[in-house]
Amino acid sequence: MKSYVLSVLVKNHSGVLRRVSSLFARRGYNIESLTVGVTENPKLSRMTVVVSGDEYTVDQITKQVSKLVEILNVEILDPETSVFRELVLVKVKTTRETRAEILEISNIFRSRVVDVAENSLVLEATGDANKLSALIKMLEPFTVLEIVRTGFAAVRRGEKSFSGEAKYEED
Repeated sequence: MKSYVLSVLVKNHSGVLRRVSSLFARRGYNIESLTVGVTENPKLSRMTVVVSGDEYTVDQITKQVSKLVEILNVEILDPETSVFRELVLVKVKTTRETRAEILEISNIFRSRVVDVAENSLVLEATGDANKLSALIKMLEPFTVLEIVRTGFAAVRRGEKSFSGEAKYEED
């Protein structure tokens, strides 16, 4: 099954996230990743939802989500014309002997050290999912204590604005 990234523009009201996620659950669709945040217009939020399925299934999901009252725009983002990023925090066990090697790996992946403790480091990295997975794999021999991933943030390339295309009139 292929993964698809949906960009969903919604009214910034309480309960919208619950209604959208409930629609997925009722239909038996699994959400692989979900990121939500306010847009340049504080009355609007943008959801980036990653789902797996075939083309027909994702088309059905898009149509069903579009029918919800609070939804202003839904688009399947094309990887060729979009930018996808994710953030990961990785807590790694360290010793005096391993700290330098972990820092070298961190530099290779352009991650930052955001916390230092006597026996651990917390690294912050951003990038596409493959880069972040590769970083984690390189750190596994040192004992990864904890991983926190944000999920995808995604935007179309170019000057067209996704939220600018939606017609929004305040209730």
